[in-house]
Amino acid sequence: MTDSTGEPRFDHAGIATTDADTLTALYVDLFGCERAHEETFDGMFVCFLELGGGYLELLEPRDGGTIARYLDEYGPGIHHLAVATDDIETALERARACGVDPVEGPRPGVWGHQVAFLHPRSTGGVLFEFVEH
Repeated sequence: MTDSTGEPRFDHAGIATTDADTLTALYVDLFGCERAHEETFDGMFVCFLELGGGYLELLEPRDGGTIARYLDEYGPGIHHLAVATDDIETALERARACGVDPVEGPRPGVWGHQVAFLHPRSTGGVLFEFVEH
């Protein structure tokens, strides 16, 4: 998804947690948001909460993996920020042209989307994700 100018737009904030159910209940009460989607994917339980023009994506590890390692090293909190694009290949080409290194991708992601992550060493210490709906 892009905005009316065709430019990428904010899609979601990925939040690593050890207890997605409790955090979901808190955010639903605190922000008045609603569950938009949930699934088990790649060893994680993932829950999207719709909040304004974007989502909060809660990531709870179930079978080890990347989020479990992240939680072991850094604890719960913001894991990544995601930007929606209509053309993930073009977004990756633009990133490379800016000197930004992709971590991987594109690859299948949650909710049937294509995703690609950008290495935080290239983006000021922030893990960004491109997501093509």
